[in-house]
Amino acid sequence: MEDQDIQGLIEAVQKADSAVGLLIAVRSLALSCHEKAIPTLIEALGYNNAGAAAGAVKGLINLGDVSVPYLLQQIDGYNYGARAWATSALAGIGHPSALDHLQETALRDFSLSVRRSAAKGLGYIEWSKLSVSEASEGQKQATETLSKVLDDPEWVVRYAAVVGLQNLAISVDNQSLVQLGESNPPDFYRNFRD
Repeated sequence: MEDQDIQGLIEAVQKADSAVGLLIAVRSLALSCHEKAIPTLIEALGYNNAGAAAGAVKGLINLGDVSVPYLLQQIDGYNYGARAWATSALAGIGHPSALDHLQETALRDFSLSVRRSAAKGLGYIEWSKLSVSEASEGQKQATETLSKVLDDPEWVVRYAAVVGLQNLAISVDNQSLVQLGESNPPDFYRNFRD
């Protein structure tokens, strides 16, 4: 995609004059899968438009690891809705560099929606992007964090911690199988992931 094309999509988001127009513009920008879209997609997380925010999250997840540094630098400390959407994007990407943010947020954020996204996201970290010793330490930290989150006063956060623990256990088992030479985990594990 040409720079002028991506700039046009960015301007369409900035100039949207209705909720539907914003939703369409954000979704179009997200579909571009262009790195230059990231700042505008992150900005859309803070708009009072759940459809646009969900489209932005999808776009950020599709862009993958390249989105993570931008998200971590621009987490909104004041707008808990934007923070929940950003945390959801980080959880969906699963890059290990988000581990500290997800742990801290799962334990301490005042917003239950933010804590819920973070707790669930701890189960979807891509440990294979770390060395074996780093992955082992990260998995230990994530397990300890999720065990504490099981005492959260909100049931939806506790439920997300259970989901996070389940997926963490599956990823640890799958990683162990791969290290033992089993490149295809058994169907049992694949069924849980899907």
